[in-house]
Amino acid sequence: MTNPNADPMADLLATLTLTDTGARTAEDIFTAPSQWTAHGRVFGGQVLAQSLIAAQHTVGGERPAHSMHGYFLRPGDTSKPITFSVDRIHDGRSFSTRRTQAYQDGLPILSMIASFQAVGPGLDHQIDIPAGLPSPEELPSVAELIGHIDHPVAQNWAHQRPFDIRHVGSPIYLSSDPNPVEYQAIWMKSIGPLPDDPDLHRAAMAYASDYSLLEPIFRRHSVVWVTPGLKSASLDHAMWWHRPGRADEWMLYVQESPSAQGGRGLATGRIYSQAGILLASVAQEGMVRVPVH
Repeated sequence: MTNPNADPMADLLATLTLTDTGARTAEDIFTAPSQWTAHGRVFGGQVLAQSLIAAQHTVGGERPAHSMHGYFLRPGDTSKPITFSVDRIHDGRSFSTRRTQAYQDGLPILSMIASFQAVGPGLDHQIDIPAGLPSPEELPSVAELIGHIDHPVAQNWAHQRPFDIRHVGSPIYLSSDPNPVEYQAIWMKSIGPLPDDPDLHRAAMAYASDYSLLEPIFRRHSVVWVTPGLKSASLDHAMWWHRPGRADEWMLYVQESPSAQGGRGLATGRIYSQAGILLASVAQEGMVRVPVH
């Protein structure tokens, strides 16, 4: 477990630095630490990013990741390190496929398949970035919104996360939107510079993409993070990288929820650079349970 009082950026980089154990069976084996969280469960974005990096280590930089699909199987324990096994499923002329399993105490906590492609020319189009939104500099930070609250989760979110997150419109930390909608947009970037490693930036985007993607589901039903008895958890996570980008520069994360039913909700997102380049698309289904009174 990494130090909760450590510099958030140094902590992020340490967490995303995997150790090659040198062990070889039919798979490649890596290990990495877990980050501290106030509730003691491993942050899903952390294990997603680590699993992607583990897979990338077996492919090489000439074939960057273009997609991943992962399932969260069990809650992770922040007091224990994580072991990653990578199965080199296939290497073709243009694409490579890897399966990464993340383990604690011999049990899988996440299973992910990722695909990697040699860069080449092709058709090119994108959905344009939404117009008329305020710039991130015009919006309050999480620290400004909830940093005064004497609660470990509030303090963790306000001061110990390696990403600056700013909601376009009112956030739903403490109060609901007066007009329930199933969409939102946030600006986000790492709070400090990252090395000039495109693979690391893709992993950092995956890390940050898990912070707020269930919130459009909450918004549609006037649910806030402090709703008594609220239980939520990511069930799966898919991501597609379209174009190179930097996670240490402002990105606009446009999110919406097309459906919620049966204690589950689906949310999708698009991540743009501040210049309007579509960098990635994301989809996630989550468990969302709210007490019925």
